[in-house]
Amino acid sequence: MKIKTSITISEQLLANIDELRQPDTNRSAFIEDAMWTVIHQMRRDAQTAKDIEIINRRADYLNEETEEALSFQTPR
Repeated sequence: MKIKTSITISEQLLANIDELRQPDTNRSAFIEDAMWTVIHQMRRDAQTAKDIEIINRRADYLNEETEEALSFQTPR
């Protein structure tokens, strides 16, 4: 369901939207697509930050595990 709303943006942003959107795409569709792209990126960034936090918390353990696994390899 679409809801009509009003936003205020700069003339420069509007000019860029008009320049970049496809001729068959209206401003509303362009802005909605752009916002979904930003939302998805923000969610990915948040998940990446959580993953990095987990890895960093477990770094010493993971490094020890890696060193142990490497010790089982035969020398070349």
